[in-house]
Amino acid sequence: MAPLVACAALSPLRDNFANTNIALVLVLLIVAGAATGIRAAGLVAALSSAAWFDFFFTEPYNHFSIIDRADIETAVLLMLVGGAVTEIALWGRRQQARASSEQGYLDGVLSTSAAVGAGRSSTDSLLDHVCEQIVGVLGIDRCRFDPGSDAILATLNNDGTMTYNGRPFDVGRLGLPTDSEIALVVQSGGVVHGRFLLTAATRIVRPTLEQLRVAIALANQVGAALATSDLDRRPPRTEPNR
Repeated sequence: MAPLVACAALSPLRDNFANTNIALVLVLLIVAGAATGIRAAGLVAALSSAAWFDFFFTEPYNHFSIIDRADIETAVLLMLVGGAVTEIALWGRRQQARASSEQGYLDGVLSTSAAVGAGRSSTDSLLDHVCEQIVGVLGIDRCRFDPGSDAILATLNNDGTMTYNGRPFDVGRLGLPTDSEIALVVQSGGVVHGRFLLTAATRIVRPTLEQLRVAIALANQVGAALATSDLDRRPPRTEPNR
């Protein structure tokens, strides 16, 4: 409605302003609509601007028809600019959302590293904390730690790739497997301390390679913590009598 209100308000002054100046005012309204991040809002604002520009500011006035070629070009440009500005605004919002997600992933890894380094958290609370973070990062249903080593159909490898039944599995195209738990090995220094079993059964989830690597980094942090815990539990070494 904003283009309609603006055009109706400015129409009594159309003899004092060039149509190009009116078009610039309408471009501002289009930008405002596109800034909402809703594609439909930007496109509707562009179409509305072109229509009411035609109705109020092109001869014959108060009719949806254009005679002058320059006015036709202006109306077409309003729609093209509206479409372009809308897509640029959406791209900017996607980049902002991506940057926010990356910051969230980094914060999760850093908080886990801090907990591991401080050694204040018990093993169970650390495992629960990392499971919650993995669920949030990957958007899956559930995560649990398993100290066992039974065979699992799907395995998330340390480089972010996945194998399913011994074959490469394209997560970007197919999404995470929904018919099997996914094993994410917890290791440190080449020693396996268990694994996280991930469940994504209720819907198709397609995490990015970056998200998968964050989950792997979190698992490796747990591996470092468990390795340190194992060292602490070893009995002290005694020197043989000479």
